[in-house]
Amino acid sequence: MTSTLSGTGLAAGTYTIDPSHSRIGFVARHAMVTKVRGSFNEVDATIEVDADDITRSSARVALKSASIDTRSEQRDGHLRSNDFLDVENHPEITFTSTDVQWLGEDVVRVTGDLTIKGTTRPVAIDFTYEGAAVDPFGNLRVGFEGSVVINRKDWGVNWNAALEAGGVLVSEKITLEFEISAIKAA
Repeated sequence: MTSTLSGTGLAAGTYTIDPSHSRIGFVARHAMVTKVRGSFNEVDATIEVDADDITRSSARVALKSASIDTRSEQRDGHLRSNDFLDVENHPEITFTSTDVQWLGEDVVRVTGDLTIKGTTRPVAIDFTYEGAAVDPFGNLRVGFEGSVVINRKDWGVNWNAALEAGGVLVSEKITLEFEISAIKAA
């Protein structure tokens, strides 16, 4: 597979996430019958793109744990507690890439270290490159979408409650979702 980005519109340089046009979130099964979605409202991310060799590109993401938002203040408070994210002792969730590979016409695999609640483990996320465009303000903007399923217990997020009819309140498997709009630095 080629490691160059010629013809993609993805120019070399430093990109920063546009938080008002991006979403980094998650999906978890609740009570074994439905899904709860949430996101992090405070996100800082930088992407370094090497157009000559994508393998020399990198990404760094930091989410403010306390900015978790599931549209339920009571649930958000519980997720901020030591039962889940322990935001007082672990104010950030971070991801730092260790490898970037161009898999095909519009797919890039970013492998890296994900740290949640003080535990760091490797994950690989496949992103679809949605394209590049110059916005009305003259900024080069690029888009990526991807997801990965993790087991929250691998990061020490263990709390749960058994259900009377069987099963548990919160699934162990969590889907992390990424909808990224990033702007190239001038």
